[in-house]
Parts: sequence; C-alpha cells; structure tokens
Amino acid sequence: MKPILVDGHLDLAYNALIMGRDLLRPVTEIRAQEAETPSPGPPSGSCMTTLPALLEGRIAVVGASIFVAPAMPGTLEPQVYHTPQEAFRHAVPQLDYYRRLADENAHIVLLHTDADMEAVLVSWNTEQPQLGLFLVMEGADPIRAPGEVGWWVERGLRGVGLSWLAGTRYAGGNAAPGPLTDEGRKLLSAMADYNLLLDLSHVWEDAAYEALERYPGPVVASHANPRAFVDTPRQLADALIRRIAARDGVMGVMPFNLMLDEAWRRGGARLPLTRVAEVIDHICQITGAASFVGIGSDFDGGFGREAVPEGLESSADLGKIGPLLAERGYTDSDIVAILSGNWLRVMRRVLVAF
Repeated sequence: MKPILVDGHLDLAYNALIMGRDLLRPVTEIRAQEAETPSPGPPSGSCMTTLPALLEGRIAVVGASIFVAPAMPGTLEPQVYHTPQEAFRHAVPQLDYYRRLADENAHIVLLHTDADMEAVLVSWNTEQPQLGLFLVMEGADPIRAPGEVGWWVERGLRGVGLSWLAGTRYAGGNAAPGPLTDEGRKLLSAMADYNLLLDLSHVWEDAAYEALERYPGPVVASHANPRAFVDTPRQLADALIRRIAARDGVMGVMPFNLMLDEAWRRGGARLPLTRVAEVIDHICQITGAASFVGIGSDFDGGFGREAVPEGLESSADLGKIGPLLAERGYTDSDIVAILSGNWLRVMRRVLVAF
C-alpha cells in the first residue's frame, strides 16, 4: 500500500473565500470553470489543490493556513487590510470556513487534540479515510494583541507564522527587513503558554534567529527552500536550517520552480521533479539525517500547475517524490519520515498539550 502524506502548508481557506474555488469539487472542474470565468483573485495559474485531490493523493493531514493580505503598493488582491482590526475581520471568516468544513463533511477533521490526529491516521486503514486540518496562521497581524492568542486557540488555531513577506508589527518579513519587535516577543510568550507551533517561513533572518533563541516550543519553516538553490531572503540559509533541525523541527520543501532554480522564470519550461528530491537531499545532508524535512507545497498560494515541476498535475501527485528519493538511496523508513512522519512528530508535540 502507498504511504500517506502530510502537506505542511496550504492556503485552502484563502482559495475558497478569495479565489472563489469550491474545494469540494475535483481540480479538473475548477480548471474548466476558470477557463470560462477567471477567479476573482489575483492571477495564480491553474488550480492544483482541492479536497478530492488531497484524498486521492493519500494526504492525511495538511497545515491549513489562515492568510490575509496586507495593503501593499501594486497589489492585485481583492481584499487587503490596513489595520490589525481589519486583519482580524478578514481572518475570522477563514477560521469559520475551516470549522464549517469539518462540521459539514464527515471526511474532514479539525485537529484539536492528539486523539483527533490518531483517529484520522487510523481512518486510512478503512474505506472512509479522513483529512485532518492543522490550523496555522500565516502572518500574525490578525492577532490584534498577544493577549488574544487564547481566543484563537479555543477555536482551533495550533500554530502561528510571525510574518508574511511584507512583515507584520511582530517581525520583519522577507521583503521587509526588520527585527523581532517588542510586541513580537510578547506574542512568543503568549504562544508558549499553549505550546503552539512557531512557523519561521517568511520571517526576516535576524528576527528568525532571535525567535529561535526565545521560543521554547516546536519550531518549523512550513514552506521554504534552501538558499543554496535560490539566493534570496525568502529562502533559508544552511545555518538557519541546521538551527531548526537542532530544535527537532521540520522544513517543508516547496515544489515551486521559482524557489528551486535561480534561472527559472515564469512562463519557462517546467523543471524536472528530480530537482525536488535534490533539494530534500540537500537538507538531509546538511542536517545529517532524514528527520528534519517534509513537504510544504503551498500549492495555489500564488502559483499553479505551470510553475511546478513536471509530473505534478495536482496534489494527488505529491507521492511521486517517494520513488525519486528511493533512487537516491533513501530507505523506506527515511521516505516515510520525509513524506509524513517528520511532520506528524512535530504536530503531535503541539496537539498533546490539548
């Protein structure tokens, strides 16, 4: 039987509410619909991810994001925020979307506890497999003050990314250099009270190092690639990857051509899927083990089928990475760790606290 997978980062609620995609439908139907009537959101390429595609690909758990866009010069986003209050007002419907999705669909489970996770994993040995949603906020501005963390946690939030590319009042972002702020330090303290997952994706490097020093709980970079392949602030330097590994964390590799090859440009030929295996291997080599890397596809997070490697037509194809790792000499247990086990280990460290 093929192994199950975990995808550490997907903007599902954003795609449903901002892009207007009915994620209960097959990918092919979304593509056909958008060929006739483009989605209302910014252009992002052909749809890659819907709930049927995730189940077809044996993806048992996803890091389901709450993401709202800040107002930025030249943005094409149809919904942006200017203040923390606006960020909160835009984010709550995404939280409600996930809660409603789980309430109305027996095969979708919001992961509040470790028992929820175990039930989802057991379901993959039955005829009715379930998809577990581990909720993480990408960019913390919707948390209007650190004291509100508990409000979000009560409603299912289990992780927080301090920044997006434009930065937040908590920390600088990869396109907006800045430190961890005093409010960011207070937020980390509030997060530690609940042992939430800290996501360092998009966080400016200096802020990321300080956060690693200060935060005692689980740490990941849910969707990021090594700077050794594409030298920009969006990627992680090897030293930072090692620091995350030293905390028993995980780095979720993105199968996004722009973050896999410095020479690639949008509209260019798709890269070979072997490049993803090469990136995973790099992380394993510099950390000394296959224990600190997974997949964080970010599919449909601003790019679609045209911008991912050959062989990936939808989320259903992520399992193709496993045989490529086997060709590079990875054992079955290593491959299981990379495809699911590493993410499950870190997520469980959060969920056991509830």
